[in-house]
Amino acid sequence: MPVTIGQRARRSKTISGEDVRAFAALSGDTNPVHLDETYAASTPFGRPIAHGMLSVSVISAILGNDLPGEGTIYLGQDVKFKAPVYIGDTVTAEVECIAYREDKRIATFKTTVHKDDGTLVIEGQAVVIAPAE
Repeated sequence: MPVTIGQRARRSKTISGEDVRAFAALSGDTNPVHLDETYAASTPFGRPIAHGMLSVSVISAILGNDLPGEGTIYLGQDVKFKAPVYIGDTVTAEVECIAYREDKRIATFKTTVHKDDGTLVIEGQAVVIAPAE
């Protein structure tokens, strides 16, 4: 499917404690703000938060599976973290194509992640090479 400016796709995920523990194990990021309730209670968050990159990975799932889809190659991702995500929160990531260079199949996407209550948790842009048709 060719990429066109204005195309959008979205995915939602509920972040579980198991997701956070698995992400910590896979990434090596065992910061106690994610894993230790006593430590996290002493932070401004008051309880454990999910890794920011765990929420970013929902964006990656869209790009690699939905839009542009299988065969997409990530070139870059710019993210700004706006609010924490807690265990049990459901997040919805959305991508929107804002530029497309057809000769190189390079697509730029506006990327956002919101919690179900509407709170913006991540905003940024992703640049990818779209798969050949």
